[in-house]
Amino acid sequence: MVFRVRKCRLQLLKLMSITAIALVFILLWNLSGFSFCRQEPSLCACHKCLTDSDPWFNYLINEAPKPFMSLKHKPSEEDFNWWKLLQRDKQNFTVYNKTLESVFQKITPIADVEEPRPDRCRSCAVVGNSGNLRGSHYGPMIDAHDIVIRINRGRTKGYETDVGSKKTYHVMYPESATRLENTTSLLFFPFKTSDFLWLLKASNPRQNGTRNSKMIANKDLMMILHPAFMKYVHEVWLRRKGAYPSTGFLTVVLSLLMCDEVNVFGFGADSDGNWSHYFEILRNKKIKTGGHPGQEEYKMIDKLHKRKKIYFFKGW
Repeated sequence: MVFRVRKCRLQLLKLMSITAIALVFILLWNLSGFSFCRQEPSLCACHKCLTDSDPWFNYLINEAPKPFMSLKHKPSEEDFNWWKLLQRDKQNFTVYNKTLESVFQKITPIADVEEPRPDRCRSCAVVGNSGNLRGSHYGPMIDAHDIVIRINRGRTKGYETDVGSKKTYHVMYPESATRLENTTSLLFFPFKTSDFLWLLKASNPRQNGTRNSKMIANKDLMMILHPAFMKYVHEVWLRRKGAYPSTGFLTVVLSLLMCDEVNVFGFGADSDGNWSHYFEILRNKKIKTGGHPGQEEYKMIDKLHKRKKIYFFKGW
């Protein structure tokens, strides 16, 4: 019994040490680009704000359109024509608009992104699903962030030590859907017109007078990614490489608009070049990164890390 207690204490101390070391490293990383002699007002309360003195990064961010859709900010026909090619959507612009009208009659998505404030520092963890999270012990550090963004089928139950349990936002589309807690905001990434019809069904709390067992998320906590933002990431960030950006990379760029400090976990292919997941065994060893420009995305995330815009945790 005494041996077990000592063993548990040692494991707890190990986890606390890993978390403390990593947090100190992040602090030193941020301080390395911070001047205590600087007199101009800061955009945020972090040691180093994202848009501080980097023309390359500021150009990319300034090119960004509003990321989320609303009744007043619907896609143009040009946006639609680019977007419909992603999944070879056969619907035309008229049908698409009618579908959006139906969505906005039932759902009022959150459309605005809060601007940085000098009295606040919003720290965000973007958590991908890479197999490199196995054995990482990043969980406590991930949960220490103000905002935690998870992606697709990324799960936490049984993996808390490595990936944490906190969920502020969850990115998904119909094929990657997972039921969310009532307090978690849905970041919905639609890739075809039928995705909006799925959203209407999945967010309707009652259907034919009975409880709809397929309700997926709180309809008052939804944000719908705008096609113009997807196009912007593909053309400006990835220079049109690949068919279109992955949900993971779209999320990383989106976080740069939503947060003041960004730390990225769980990205990168395995040694065979496949996007394997920490929560499952990869059966198809030839999938690589699909139609997405996986290498370009990884290089860009690494570049953001090297320019000290984010901190990229690559696994232990």
